[in-house]
Amino acid sequence: MQITGDMVIGYRTVHGSTGSQRAFNPTLNAPIAEPEFGLGGKNEVELAASLAAAAFDPYRNLPLAQRAAFLEAIAEEILQLGDALIERAHAESGLPIARLTGERGRTVGQLHLFAQVVRDGHFLSATIDTAQPDRQPLARADLRLAKIPLGPVAVFGASNFPLAFSVAGGDTASALAAGAPVIVKAHSAHLGTSEMVARAVQKAAQRQGMPEGVFSLLVGAGRELGEALVAHPEIKAVGFTGSRQGGLALLRIANNRAEPIPVYAEMSSINPVFLLPQALAARPEALAQGFADSLAMGAGQFCTNPGLVLAIDSPALTTFISAAATAIRAKGAQTMLTAGIHQAYEAGRAQVQAAAGVEQLAAGVTADHANAAQAALYVTSAQTLLANEALQSEMFGPASIVVKASSVDELLQVAQHLEGQLTATLHLEQGDHDSARALLPVLERKCGRILVNGFPTGVEVSHAMVHGGPFPATSNAMYTSVGASAIDRFLRPVCYQDLPDALRPEALQNGNALGLWRLVDGAPSQGAVG
Repeated sequence: MQITGDMVIGYRTVHGSTGSQRAFNPTLNAPIAEPEFGLGGKNEVELAASLAAAAFDPYRNLPLAQRAAFLEAIAEEILQLGDALIERAHAESGLPIARLTGERGRTVGQLHLFAQVVRDGHFLSATIDTAQPDRQPLARADLRLAKIPLGPVAVFGASNFPLAFSVAGGDTASALAAGAPVIVKAHSAHLGTSEMVARAVQKAAQRQGMPEGVFSLLVGAGRELGEALVAHPEIKAVGFTGSRQGGLALLRIANNRAEPIPVYAEMSSINPVFLLPQALAARPEALAQGFADSLAMGAGQFCTNPGLVLAIDSPALTTFISAAATAIRAKGAQTMLTAGIHQAYEAGRAQVQAAAGVEQLAAGVTADHANAAQAALYVTSAQTLLANEALQSEMFGPASIVVKASSVDELLQVAQHLEGQLTATLHLEQGDHDSARALLPVLERKCGRILVNGFPTGVEVSHAMVHGGPFPATSNAMYTSVGASAIDRFLRPVCYQDLPDALRPEALQNGNALGLWRLVDGAPSQGAVG
């Protein structure tokens, strides 16, 4: 597929006229020669939003099977891009070919998962309370509930996942599954990759006979286009993965609109790992190697990177620290996604290293190429961490802090002090269950996923997965951005009272032609009503 530098707006290709930008190769630290990408502005936002608004009712009212087939067609078209997609993403991100191949698999898997979710129909929450005309002292009307999509959704592509959290990633897949048209703002770190995937989505939409405005891709430098998109009155929700600063900026715009809208922003997390005493005593070297491998994976550019390790000071912790430092020193420097991310990582490391009471334990192998992230490991005490809020800041790279506590009570004190997180990890043996039992209520309040005897990098795309958490991990702790229930972000309930059966949504009609499991008078039922 030839990359042209055009935006995809509905079934059209539009070359932006407010300026131009070239894609960038972070490994070579140089622009990619061709093409120049035309930058859009308010006119392109207006066109995409008006098309999306016109597409909303026709798209959401399509049969569920047709909506599911559209998601599967997108997956097929992405696979049809072949090696060219992986090679372009590699050039624009510096991420290894094997990692990107796996990420493409995850992207396609998400689309198939949401196609299954749509076909199942459970996301509609179809609920029927049949009429009780003879009830005393008052009769009950016929009441039926189903969920409908909020409206067109703006999605911001993420820097660290050019496929799985970008143009056809989880936000887009879940919004389309909900029945909402999507407008994506391409991330400037992978412009060519974004165009290739957008054309695949466009081709799938045309192939499946979708309304024209069901999908668009916009390109714009700086903040102007994104701000205009979030502020547009036809946009009814926002999906974002990125920095706390960026997420909060979008929240302010969304909240200041005449009609405020939800922003589902995944922003900042350091994902604490607790090494409980018996687990640490049983396997300090293995824990150290697993931790170092998790930390350095993908140059540490994962939302779930283990940025904090907490344990009670002991000879076993000394062994862990020594083994972890050895493992970190062996880690080669890896290219980061952008020069800006690399600069932010170096600034974060410098801030930690300069903090009183913090010692650098180890640094990885250096590199002579640009934007290479050197792994790093630091150590401090629990009391130092409690006294210095800056040590809770996400470094977003392969660097972590080991925190020495004096007791389980001090571990609890630190846990209670932490901000909201995407994950928390417990390494434990059976003899650690009492300590874990004390920590769990705190961790339940602080994070969206609690895992045991593993490491948080790696997020399964499944029905039970939660990739969310209290602020600042996300802007809304009620929802997840990964897994089947991510669709709930873009839905709202509607109750229909005494509507004639022929006018009801198909999911609520008496005959139940879709064969859905529904809650009928408080009991699950897959049958007809009446």
